[in-house]
Amino acid sequence: MFPFTDIELLNPVLNSISKVRPILLQDGGDIEVIKIENACVFVRFHGACSGCESRYLTLQNAITNTLQMDIHPDIKVVEVR
Repeated sequence: MFPFTDIELLNPVLNSISKVRPILLQDGGDIEVIKIENACVFVRFHGACSGCESRYLTLQNAITNTLQMDIHPDIKVVEVR
């Protein structure tokens, strides 16, 4: 069982994503947290990131890895289009 409620995860998730956001903004994109449900963070890319073919790598290598290191290794991230 995941040790945090979805509500408890919101601020840590936002703080963690804020570490990656400057990289996205520099490339003309951004990311938005849509919701957190059952320790799964649903995000949407905006701007240049929304159509970028590398967004899956960004999702896995930057967003998911950062959240897993900062919060919990079992947290999941899913892109909402």
